[in-house]
Amino acid sequence: MRKKITIPEIIAMKGTERISCITAYDHAFARFAQQSGIDLILVGDSLGMVFQGKETTLEVTCEQMIYHSRIVANAVSIPVVIADLPFLSSRISIENLVENSLRLITEGRAHGVKIEGASDFILKGINHLTSSGVPVMGHLGLTPQSYHQLGGFKKQGLNSSDAEVMLNNAKSLEKSGVFSIVLESIPESLGELITNSVSIPTIGIGAGAGCDGQVLVINDLLGMDERFSPSFVKKYANLHEIITTALSKYNSEVKNGAFPTKK
Repeated sequence: MRKKITIPEIIAMKGTERISCITAYDHAFARFAQQSGIDLILVGDSLGMVFQGKETTLEVTCEQMIYHSRIVANAVSIPVVIADLPFLSSRISIENLVENSLRLITEGRAHGVKIEGASDFILKGINHLTSSGVPVMGHLGLTPQSYHQLGGFKKQGLNSSDAEVMLNNAKSLEKSGVFSIVLESIPESLGELITNSVSIPTIGIGAGAGCDGQVLVINDLLGMDERFSPSFVKKYANLHEIITTALSKYNSEVKNGAFPTKK
């Protein structure tokens, strides 16, 4: 039986051991992650798209994040559980950002929170949290909460000026006290540069093999949605086919009277 993983142990993995992370939203998948040896579970606001079927993450509320975070945290005893601070909970005021982050810890039972971006406003909020003992994970590159500002889900850091800004933002996040940074949908060379320029772990999703760890949404790596196949996702299974085949067989047997069978 593995012992419980801590935030300091995640930090210490940089340069010594690759960090495995998945995004999950429910009890069953969280248990699968723990049984598989996953180090870190991110309860992402991507649940707005993956779980609720919406086009963006922007409508996800803090109450919904607390609900899913608590479910995941109650399912595991070993991996670190980090919950996303959703859009409306991180943009109104510093007080709002801090209060909702604390709710994710106390009510959602998360071990830390993930906050997108590195504006002066966000950095001020992160500084307050980390100086108060709240673990915070940063997030740079394609930040889904900036969907409209970015003009959609587009790869970031493609030119030298944008890459330089992102590198400086990563260093600012490190100074603010974050324990790690998610790098999403950026060039592999930039992912490696940022990873080598900060002393905290980077977790990549579409950011190349040079990052200290990798994260994928569990539904994506299990192949549950045949419509979603971005280049950075590797599908380790085809559950869409398995599940639809099983349900079709069940439906057929109910219709023709083959199920249930007489004992």
